[in-house]
Amino acid sequence: MGQELTSLRVVLDTNVLVSALLFSGRAGMLRDMWNNCRIITLVSKETFAEFRRVLSYPKFKLSQREIRAILNEEILPYVEVVEITEQLTGISRDPHDDMFLAVAASGGARYLVTGDQDLLVLMNYGNTQIITVSEFLSLAGDN
Repeated sequence: MGQELTSLRVVLDTNVLVSALLFSGRAGMLRDMWNNCRIITLVSKETFAEFRRVLSYPKFKLSQREIRAILNEEILPYVEVVEITEQLTGISRDPHDDMFLAVAASGGARYLVTGDQDLLVLMNYGNTQIITVSEFLSLAGDN
């Protein structure tokens, strides 16, 4: 049986968040978890802006109306915006990824869920465990 995840604070990197919303499969299970209040997804102004920008990529073929609906109906009611209390630099091999570590540290996230090898190689940052979607779902008992 999986670990109890009621109201567990997590950071989902942009690719995981996009996959959870736009595609079926394992990442889509995360959407059910936040819809059922099993997890609280943490974002910062920076990570939210990146997510919004990525939704506009032509490959997703989303209209501005569809993007607004996703943001207003699928994301904003279920995320907690975290104020970054400490800017981090030089932690990840990819400096762009440090913003996810900053959200995790500032928001007290238990897990950072990602498929990014530059983050996964760290394994942990402070009290945050850095794991894949599959690993997270196994912990949750949703595999």
